[in-house]
Amino acid sequence: MNYKTLIIAPHCDDEILGCGGILNNRKTEKTFVYYLGADIFHVCKREDRVREVEAVSSFLNFDFKIGENAVNNYKRELIIDSITDIINELKPEEIFIPNASYNQDHKEVYDACIIALRPHDKNFMVPNVFIYEVEQYLTWMPNNFEFNYFEEINIKNKIEAYKLHKSQVRSMRPPELLEKYAYIRGLSSGFRYAEAFGIIRMIKNKL
Repeated sequence: MNYKTLIIAPHCDDEILGCGGILNNRKTEKTFVYYLGADIFHVCKREDRVREVEAVSSFLNFDFKIGENAVNNYKRELIIDSITDIINELKPEEIFIPNASYNQDHKEVYDACIIALRPHDKNFMVPNVFIYEVEQYLTWMPNNFEFNYFEEINIKNKIEAYKLHKSQVRSMRPPELLEKYAYIRGLSSGFRYAEAFGIIRMIKNKL
């Protein structure tokens, strides 16, 4: 089955923090989120996180799959194949992958995605590849992430979707953080509110 959009999320909530506006913009199209894993420690039980994902997916109308990887212990060499498999299965027109921030899981997932998305004679070539940013990590992100693609978003719907991940709405990433960064990205792009992305690859349709 072909999907227009695939989002790779290291954790359950990254899809909203980084691409909540994208998911809302494409809620009438075929979108899919692949979560590498769901928490099984400290904040809430894994089954509670899954129920939150189900609520978010219903609100924004996307399909999803949750992997069995242990959160906070991802290994690049162990997740490349699962990312490659989901790409080959869904054959998306565009994919959004996480920025390699200070979070160890994000670093591993980013590296695995770059390997899975390389030009290859047996793997599907995703024509449009974007890096997304997660607002929480912008408060401490000493790296060279450069954004050069913007989309206008409905910030109200993004925040409502985020609140459905109720176990993850915490003081270090309050809903106000999403609004403030979306406003700043809007100032950079001429919109009221926006999400920003880095383009890794963009291929025009063949004639």
